[in-house]
Amino acid sequence: MDRIKVIGGSRLEGTIPISGAKNATLPLMIASLLTSGTLTLENVPQLADVVQLGRILGNHGVDLAIAGKRPGQSDGHSQTFRLTAHEIVDTLAPYEMVSRMRASFWVLGPLVARMGEAKVSLPGGCAIGTRPVDLHLDALRALGAEIELEGGYVIANAPSGLTGGRITFPKVSVGATHNALMAATLAKGETIIENAAREPEVGDVAECLVKMGARIEGIGTSTLNIQGVDELKGAVHSVLPDRIETGTYAMAVAATGGDVMLDNARADLLEAALDVLREAGVEITVTNSGIRVSRNGAGLKPINVETQPFPGFPTDLQAQLMALMTIADGTSNIRETIFENRFMHVQELARLGAEIDLDGDLARVSGVRKLHGAQVMATDLRASVSLVIAGLVAEGETVINRVYHLDRGFERIEEKLGRCGAQIERLSS
Repeated sequence: MDRIKVIGGSRLEGTIPISGAKNATLPLMIASLLTSGTLTLENVPQLADVVQLGRILGNHGVDLAIAGKRPGQSDGHSQTFRLTAHEIVDTLAPYEMVSRMRASFWVLGPLVARMGEAKVSLPGGCAIGTRPVDLHLDALRALGAEIELEGGYVIANAPSGLTGGRITFPKVSVGATHNALMAATLAKGETIIENAAREPEVGDVAECLVKMGARIEGIGTSTLNIQGVDELKGAVHSVLPDRIETGTYAMAVAATGGDVMLDNARADLLEAALDVLREAGVEITVTNSGIRVSRNGAGLKPINVETQPFPGFPTDLQAQLMALMTIADGTSNIRETIFENRFMHVQELARLGAEIDLDGDLARVSGVRKLHGAQVMATDLRASVSLVIAGLVAEGETVINRVYHLDRGFERIEEKLGRCGAQIERLSS
């Protein structure tokens, strides 16, 4: 199992290209199930989750072609996918596939919408909370699907097709919004989704569905109005830049007192996070080509923040912010309101010398003068990269174990950081 070694103390300087968003890429790939035409996705990141989802979709009959390199592109350049589900050959999504990646559960809605049936295993994924699928199932029931649970599988049937309905989510759910939105595009009549997730990735998927012929109003708001159509067609769509990767590297730069241009980043996708960094004393400059992040050596100010659905501070940046605040001048308060088990990185940061007290959903982070390198273990995707950030500023050597989590969501992280001066390398077992 691979590990990553980081020698702390180097200042990050240079340019980091921001990849396409993982959290948009996965549902966009799944949207290919809705049409017999070819869906072309540009700016697709090279990630383990993307590869795994490609295998899952192939099991349903989706042909995936990856465009070759273009002149001047490196091996790590973002990819172009062409996905064609001319015929769905299997509506079963088996446990051994779905258990490896939670987002693969989202095939449920498109399969029922197009084929009138689906049998999908209950999902797996990062162990950061229970994340029940009730909202997904209730949404499909509202569209006329009959749902049964049997032997760890969801069995959904709509032999006469789905029909439009009103879906009101009791709480915001990105995954359930994706599932309901995709299913509704082929349902007969009008569907209204209330309390829909407003995350940019949901909007990106909706924009792609519109290119495919879907009729969707209210994109970017909490109320989506979908007029079902008989069929969708192929389209070409470029994945929006990854706001979580942007925020992660911004915090890494801030931690090291560096100066880096985040190329292709979009400030409008993470204003709440950028505001928090400004509050902490980090200089943020938005340009036509991206976002420049710098800190001139002044100390970091402590902050108080709580995670919220978009447009609030994202839960997917909570661990990274906590790593940054371990070296702030004072005590920060970070409250996690989205997932009940997303503080597993705390004990690993403590191994590096961080002082963090937990009180339910609140973490009090008392900044220390120095962190010290140690052996640590990644517990989930975002926690793993928080340990990289801490390792960049810790004295000596930090070795991060179980970095397969990193490969699920961060494209070429060692290369991107290494080009900006970080002493970082992958150790293959």
